[in-house]
Amino acid sequence: MDNDKIIIGIILAVAMLSGLFLTKDNTQNITGQTTIDTDPIKISLSEISETAKWYTYEYKGTTIKYFVVKADDGTIKTAFDACDVCFGAEKGYRQEGNDMICNNCGNSYNIMDLGTKNKKGGGCWPGYLESSIEGNTLIIKKSDLEKDMYRFK
Repeated sequence: MDNDKIIIGIILAVAMLSGLFLTKDNTQNITGQTTIDTDPIKISLSEISETAKWYTYEYKGTTIKYFVVKADDGTIKTAFDACDVCFGAEKGYRQEGNDMICNNCGNSYNIMDLGTKNKKGGGCWPGYLESSIEGNTLIIKKSDLEKDMYRFK
């Protein structure tokens, strides 16, 4: 009987911990966070789908968060998981269908429009993160992540 309680306790603990790693403050539907520490950061295009995937990069004690997602037209979009205005709230984005939603102000951005500098002229917008494609690999320079680390302090 005591072994059954221990097993149930372990299962509950694992389930609770899994929830902590799969979601962020109960407002994001993060599918998983991955830390990549190569320079430049290389992500196989086969890993990228229409479901956003979040990544982290540690720099000088700061966790820089960004996401990658494939748009309906097949283009790859990258953005910081912080917007141009609401970054101080540290709430990031969640995906709802073809849109990324700011978890702070609720503004919605079509994935097709991402991957550019702010199109709304100073308002909330997923922070622009430059990237390129070489062969079957998405390339993100660490320097491009580092210059926007202010969004995550």
